[in-house]
Amino acid sequence: MGNTNNDMKTHKVKNGIISVFLNLVMVIFSLTCIFPLVWMLYSSLKEKRAFNADIIGLPKEPTLTNYIRILTNSDYHLGESMMNSVRTTGLAVLFIVLFGFIVGYILARVRFKGNRLLYAMFLMGMLIPIHSLLVPIYVVFNKAGISNKWFTLLLPYVSFGLPLAIFLVEGYVKGIPIALEEAAAIDGSSFSRTLWTIILPICKPILVTVAIIQVFGNWNEFSFALVLIKDVALQTVPLALTQFKGQFASDYPKQMAAMLITMSPIVILYFAFSKEIIKGMVAGAVKG
Repeated sequence: MGNTNNDMKTHKVKNGIISVFLNLVMVIFSLTCIFPLVWMLYSSLKEKRAFNADIIGLPKEPTLTNYIRILTNSDYHLGESMMNSVRTTGLAVLFIVLFGFIVGYILARVRFKGNRLLYAMFLMGMLIPIHSLLVPIYVVFNKAGISNKWFTLLLPYVSFGLPLAIFLVEGYVKGIPIALEEAAAIDGSSFSRTLWTIILPICKPILVTVAIIQVFGNWNEFSFALVLIKDVALQTVPLALTQFKGQFASDYPKQMAAMLITMSPIVILYFAFSKEIIKGMVAGAVKG
């Protein structure tokens, strides 16, 4: 009996040590993720000379000069670039979610000749390296006269975002019992009414997942914006941030202040819809 108690105590001690070790590892990992953001925040409150003198240290004389200069200097076009990013990202995500839902549902429910071939073609869009198509897209857009327009970036963003959206929606719809649609049809519901009033609310978690992925991807996209947009008035946030990098030197505090300003809409969006985001990610991981 005594040996059994000793074994139990030893087992509890081992479990406690392992638990403490794992928690410590997670704390360290969390700090490595949080510290760069904290460093950016307090570094943006330094003057350029103070930052170069002590990169890691806290600001001795915190100042909002960098933020004031960015927001008041019209040469940076940061506000205009943020509006361009909001418009492009919002429209692209709207089209991706809408078309992804419709096409994904049709591929999952409607049986027709070439269904699987069409599905495979969409999946191939996930396998092609996007940036390998930069030159062909640039040539085609220039010849078609649709480069350097306000809607230019919508075309590649929607095209390259649809395959993943269709893949996730198609898999999710397959997990929905078809009996729901059959019962709705018996009650006299039309196809469109069933699609928008029954299936769409059920698919909300996976559509939220798709929207999250596309918002972050399109907001931060740089390569297509760099190649297809030349007009400063049409540039997006990633292009605007390149203004703070000089040929021989960079004003890092000002650049960090600009990065924090451009990050703010995404951070606000995350905290505003944090519950929906978590539900969507969990549902997408489990059911998709």
